Amino acid sequence: MSYADQKMSSGRITAIIIVAALHAVLGYAFVTGLAYNVVKQVAQDLKTFDVTEEPPPPEELPPPPPEEVVMEPPPVVSPPPIVRTNVIAPPIVRTVREAPPVVITPTAPPAPPPPPQPKREAVGAKPRSNPGSWATNADYPSSALRNEEEGTTGFRVTVGTNGRVTDCSVTSSSGSSTLDEATCRLITRRARFTPAEDSNGNPITDTYSNRIRWQIPED
Repeated sequence: MSYADQKMSSGRITAIIIVAALHAVLGYAFVTGLAYNVVKQVAQDLKTFDVTEEPPPPEELPPPPPEEVVMEPPPVVSPPPIVRTNVIAPPIVRTVREAPPVVITPTAPPAPPPPPQPKREAVGAKPRSNPGSWATNADYPSSALRNEEEGTTGFRVTVGTNGRVTDCSVTSSSGSSTLDEATCRLITRRARFTPAEDSNGNPITDTYSNRIRWQIPED
């Protein structure tokens, strides 16, 4: 039993080896033939086209090295002989600049002096208050009342530069010395004036004249 099995196994192994060898030969023939056909077809295709490669551009040659310039020394030239000649210097011409003309600008004539102001007229002394207030009924002298003395006394006073009366005199009597004396006394004490002025406006002394009427008041 073991011998038969061993014999069968050897036969089978041999058959498998043969089959494998046949497959390998067929595969090789198939592959070889197929590869040959493919190579042949490719060779025919390559014959149909001429592939020309463009030549590479020519290489640029480096520029030639600059030529060396050989400097030749300048020729030796001897200086010409010195010839001395008497040279007369040119005369010096001096330009004299003329002064510009004097421009005279006429000036306007001076303005005439202002005309003198007209002299003002002298102003006389003027009373600062009403002359009727210088003597009232209350100032009537009692002796003149008893004697029933009445009348008008004319007077003239001198007014100083301060406006006060400096002197008084009776120019016409009332007929009563008592009334005349009372007139100058009251006026000298009460009268005030604006002093007189000359033509330049300076205060000056002046005179003033007037009259006072004395009348016994009715009861």
